[in-house]
Amino acid sequence: MQLARHIGAIALASLLSLSAALGAARANPMLLVDMTTLEVLYSDEAGQPWHPASLTKMMTAYVAFEEIAKGTVTLDTPVILSRNAINQAPSKSGLPVDSAVTMKDALYLMLVKSANDMATAIAETIAGSEAAFVGKMNDVASRMGLTASHFANPNGLHDATQVMSARDLAILSLYIRQTFPQYLPIFGTESVQLGKARLESNNELLTKFAGTTGMKTGYVCASGLNIVATVERDGRQLLAVVLGGSSARERNERAAELVLRGLSGSAGGTGQSVLTLGNNAGAAPVDMRAQICGKEAAEFTKAQQAAFPMGMKGQPSYLNDVVAPQTYTAVNLGRVRTGIDLPRPRPPHLATFPAPSTAAALEADLRPGLTVTATADAPFPLPRPNFN
Repeated sequence: MQLARHIGAIALASLLSLSAALGAARANPMLLVDMTTLEVLYSDEAGQPWHPASLTKMMTAYVAFEEIAKGTVTLDTPVILSRNAINQAPSKSGLPVDSAVTMKDALYLMLVKSANDMATAIAETIAGSEAAFVGKMNDVASRMGLTASHFANPNGLHDATQVMSARDLAILSLYIRQTFPQYLPIFGTESVQLGKARLESNNELLTKFAGTTGMKTGYVCASGLNIVATVERDGRQLLAVVLGGSSARERNERAAELVLRGLSGSAGGTGQSVLTLGNNAGAAPVDMRAQICGKEAAEFTKAQQAAFPMGMKGQPSYLNDVVAPQTYTAVNLGRVRTGIDLPRPRPPHLATFPAPSTAAALEADLRPGLTVTATADAPFPLPRPNFN
């Protein structure tokens, strides 16, 4: 009897633990927006502050787009990798310190590969320092009304104070699409070729979910696996945000499921605009390090798989399409010390002596103490004088 009670207690504890894990999973922020009408089709914890991880780079890109529009930099401006940039944690471009690429190539490397070194280099190129650039990021967030957002770095590496909500990420995405549509192909690119290296995106929807046009994925232990995905299909334009996935499989499949629910109409709709969707700006951000990278990770992942098995081995998947990947080729401009402009033009040639163009001009002194007089039968050009 005691053994039976003991087994029952263990089973009950396991069930409660699984239930708690599933509850945590259901609480993870998700948001679906019709980009044409701005209507919120589905929302779950969309105002909860969350660590954005590399979704931060969408704001870094927006600031860069603004500076290009203002003329402070151009797409051809060289972005040089400083020692500070190189010292950022992976993911990285693989280029050594003092390497240079154009601003355009740097944006592709940052957004497709999610290169942390390139995000820092872009920030330093535009603003002179990371801190000054972060000030620009927070200024943009204020102007956009992103009340649950605060930035501490340009690449999304973990900082306890760096937060966004699903609602704020959706609005940032809409601003990018509305204000700078010329850069949308970057967000839809699957890989960048840099020398012999092929640097690939982690957004599996780009090659397995028809109609996907972008935008970005992100991951740190504290955030779980995040995604913002935009899809254009059947005359509809939908945006899905999923934060805190336990795996890339779960994150990508959940985003695809949200979009399909929106396309089929099963998501219903709230009648509310994403612009009026509230933020829980005073709440503390969720920290998922224990569930994603810590002692609870195995149990949490198991619970997530049980709750949402889509895409697992032997299970159906929403990601069944075959889409040709969009690729881009970036160019390493070589290693350049900071402070040297690129490209470096040849210095203009300044002649030491003026070149004679007429016979009369030959009467001028060519060297001190040597005067030459042209005659009608003198050959042209004159032969070397005899110094004997």
